[in-house]
Amino acid sequence: MTDGPPTGGEGLTDDAFLGGRLRLWQPRPGFRSGTDAVLLAAACPARAGQSVLDLGCGAGAVALCLGLRVPGLALAGLEIQPAYAALARRNAARAGLPLEVHEGSATAPPPALRRGFDHVVTNPPYVPPGTPPADRGRATAMQVRIPLADWVRAAGRRLVPGGRLTMILATARLPEALAGLGPLGSAAVLPLAARPDAAPGRVILSARKGGRAGFRILPPLVLHEGAGHSPAATAILRDGAPIDGL
Repeated sequence: MTDGPPTGGEGLTDDAFLGGRLRLWQPRPGFRSGTDAVLLAAACPARAGQSVLDLGCGAGAVALCLGLRVPGLALAGLEIQPAYAALARRNAARAGLPLEVHEGSATAPPPALRRGFDHVVTNPPYVPPGTPPADRGRATAMQVRIPLADWVRAAGRRLVPGGRLTMILATARLPEALAGLGPLGSAAVLPLAARPDAAPGRVILSARKGGRAGFRILPPLVLHEGAGHSPAATAILRDGAPIDGL
């Protein structure tokens, strides 16, 4: 595996993240990570020396954005689509970051991942059943096949006591996610609003295994102001700033 350009008609694009500090190969037709991946990585409060599992890692965007921001993490990813898992390995090698990628389902992980992690991050499929996207890889990545509450329960099983789940999802799906928290408490929700006067279309949900603090809804993070990103969003998306307070 090299960090050279795609060859042989691979149908990949070379995309910049975090102001160009991270470059990832992504499929031209198919599921492509973007702003949500960077926001999710920024919201994970991992510290050097801790372990992180990206549940449904795709081409590796979330794990690698997080690994670039916080050196010294033990990163692992689980991806059901072999082609995306292979791409995640290629992107990790290109970035020079240690990402252990396994193939399998979120609810039935391979034996190597049946261990406890300090953090689980995930951007689960959210498109309701119905007519799938034309591209099979995009359909698998985006369309609900596992109930969201089951996805959350699966993430909770991979956490050590005191470990934290951080996930991004459509606002309309939040009740389903909350229904799956089970032993995860101290939940906090950060709404993500496209503009100051827009209803939040996405939220970031954070919860801790065994947490007992009360449920919190935080002030929204506004992503756009005027013709561009807001100062807060620019600091996260371009400069790699963390999202604090979750």
